Amino acid sequence: METPLLLSAGEFPTTWVLIGVGVLLFLWAIGLYNGLVKLKNIVKEAWAQIDVQLKRRHDLIPNLVEVAKGYMKHEQETLEKVIQARNSAVAATADPGQGVAAVAGAETMLTGALRQFFALSESYPDLKANTNMLKVQEELSSTENKIAFARQHYNDSVRRYNTKLEVVPTNIIKNFGDFPPREFFEIEDEKEREVPKVSF
Repeated sequence: METPLLLSAGEFPTTWVLIGVGVLLFLWAIGLYNGLVKLKNIVKEAWAQIDVQLKRRHDLIPNLVEVAKGYMKHEQETLEKVIQARNSAVAATADPGQGVAAVAGAETMLTGALRQFFALSESYPDLKANTNMLKVQEELSSTENKIAFARQHYNDSVRRYNTKLEVVPTNIIKNFGDFPPREFFEIEDEKEREVPKVSF
């Protein structure tokens, strides 16, 4: 009985080499595609964290205004502006079709209205000493910090995702799926980048 001889490197069938290379390229492309899916989901999760914190902020504002109403009787216009800005921000976050830029714009308006509210509240010592106001102020301040952290995480995730979409070879692979570039959550006005002052 003869033992089968191993083929030398020169005798190895070219077809098998080509099939092996094709399989490796296919697996590599699947890995790139799955990487894009993972980054896309990280961006979605990061946006969900911003959304949670924005909703928390929106829920605190009516409490803030309610506490202030009794003290700021002559500042009804300011209180109404805060509520209007809050309602616009709620509407923007509730409609996913509006996009990140619309939410950022509405939140910028709300931040401006809150800044004006807190500036006026400085002239009401009884309001500044109110226990309920102090509690709402503390919760709002904590929420603002969480929003800032969530915004940073989201923007970092968007940067990684968008960069991956632009580099070779994933810029080719992205055409085989639904991978649109994402918008950053940016605030246009430099003054609006500051967290509203809520200290009493």
